[in-house]
Amino acid sequence: MPIENFGHEYEFEPQFGLPERLPSDEFIVWQGSPDLGALASSAFHFKKLAIYFLVLIGACAWPAVEAGAGVIALLQAIKWIAPLTMIGLASLWMLAYLTARTTVYTLTNKRVVMRLGIVFTVSFNLPLKQIASADIRLLKNDFGDITLALKGSDRIAWVHLWPSVRPWRIANPEPTLRAIPDVQKVSVQLAQAWAQATGVPAISSPSVQSTSPQITNFQVSLT
Repeated sequence: MPIENFGHEYEFEPQFGLPERLPSDEFIVWQGSPDLGALASSAFHFKKLAIYFLVLIGACAWPAVEAGAGVIALLQAIKWIAPLTMIGLASLWMLAYLTARTTVYTLTNKRVVMRLGIVFTVSFNLPLKQIASADIRLLKNDFGDITLALKGSDRIAWVHLWPSVRPWRIANPEPTLRAIPDVQKVSVQLAQAWAQATGVPAISSPSVQSTSPQITNFQVSLT
């Protein structure tokens, strides 16, 4: 089964998160979306950008503070940077919100389906048999990312996947389930579904609490 791109925009989903109804022999193992707070922090670097803008505001305000100027002078010193800060952070948060709201990840017993896109919705179909390995990046409160390394020569453009893609892997993009809840539990479900689809047991790291026998074909590991 090749990697498929259902690259059309659709307003009606016959089944939530999927461009078509599943065949009778296929069923959903897990389905979820990115958490807004975790996605904003990890993918959009909202907290880092907020700190950066606060430093800029402080730098602009410091001369007035050092000179002992009044409130009016202080406001004059930050009259440009403060509105830009609010507009920039609000825009970034809205982008993260729309991304989290429109993104749906679905794991079935045969594939991983990624429904992505804010304006133009597309779905990418990743057969389990074409997944070579999965890496977990743990975030706070049991949220995390699961990055999928694919076999074969089929690739999806980095820009088409963003932000559901491993950072800085532009030449060889790796689809990533970003900021999902209960990431370790989902990784176990992924390993079990992969083992059932391929007929080969899967390895997973001890922290993922998998009881699968250790082999070298598929591995769920912490990054």
